[in-house]
Amino acid sequence: MTVNDQPLLDVRDLRKSFTASTGTLDRGDGSRRAIAVDGLTFSVRRGETLGIVGESGCGKTTLARLIVRLLEPDSGEIRFRGHDWLGAHGEELRALRSRIQMVFQDPIASLNARMRVGEIVSEPLAIHESRLPHRERQARAKQMLEAVGFSGDSLGRYPHEFSGGQRQRIGIARALVLRPDLVVADEPVSALDVSIGAQILELLDGLRRDLSLTLILISHSLPVIAQLATDVAVMQNGRFVELGAAEQVFHSPQHPYTQALIRAVPQLRS
Repeated sequence: MTVNDQPLLDVRDLRKSFTASTGTLDRGDGSRRAIAVDGLTFSVRRGETLGIVGESGCGKTTLARLIVRLLEPDSGEIRFRGHDWLGAHGEELRALRSRIQMVFQDPIASLNARMRVGEIVSEPLAIHESRLPHRERQARAKQMLEAVGFSGDSLGRYPHEFSGGQRQRIGIARALVLRPDLVVADEPVSALDVSIGAQILELLDGLRRDLSLTLILISHSLPVIAQLATDVAVMQNGRFVELGAAEQVFHSPQHPYTQALIRAVPQLRS
């Protein structure tokens, strides 16, 4: 396999559990472990949009946080750009972390209310490209804000001056200012009205094409996934019960759970 043939992200037998008062896997000391991610194996190639769909509590957000290393797994392997992502430390970790970014579900809580928008968007540059002069960081922040639909005077304003949809655009600008290879978007439109959410999805897809991004889109909504995904993983109880090309999953679903999800959304039926 050549370098160009390698998956951008390669996940093998990934597992994560948490201590809980109820769940599975009795430890024998009165506590229990709730399994959130149960042996997941999958890969994502450059330019793809992998949609991960499932009901609340199935482990989607835990998986997202494992992918970007906001959480560490109990076991398993993640290779990103051919590197051992979970084993990376120091300068290697710093370099790889700048190439994988996340868009969060809540556009209000994910932005620092005390920082101006220009500071919020340029903050990743200050962390990962600290040698850049302040003026250049601000120029790149302005450029990215314009790419998501803002005028230049937005840099000096605060998050509370914007609507929910506009705040999510700010979060997207912050995630993309480093020009990452992979963006993980965890329920990016669930807190927004349907029409505003559709605009955000169109924006993400346009930016994916313009910036040559690879996208992992996580949602409980099949219509959201159907709008963007080239490939779809259906998640239930910490496992993928179905994984394949979007057209195949939506029009010829094999697993009863996938079939039930699609029956609940009439416009997705084959």
